[in-house]
Amino acid sequence: MNTGVIKFFIESKGYGFITDDESGQDYFVHVSGLKDQVEQGDKVEFELVEGDRGFKAQEVKKYEE
Repeated sequence: MNTGVIKFFIESKGYGFITDDESGQDYFVHVSGLKDQVEQGDKVEFELVEGDRGFKAQEVKKYEE
């Protein structure tokens, strides 16, 4: 599992981006990939899957330390 921070999430459009803690890369996340409701600045954990346009985040849930 990767960890990161929600860079932004536009609820009305159903998508956003997560900045990965380790690589610093931004990954697309669609509302269908969310396990928990998220907002900008939330610490999350997620899995990466290869999509049509590169990697995207799935199984996104709030990170519990």
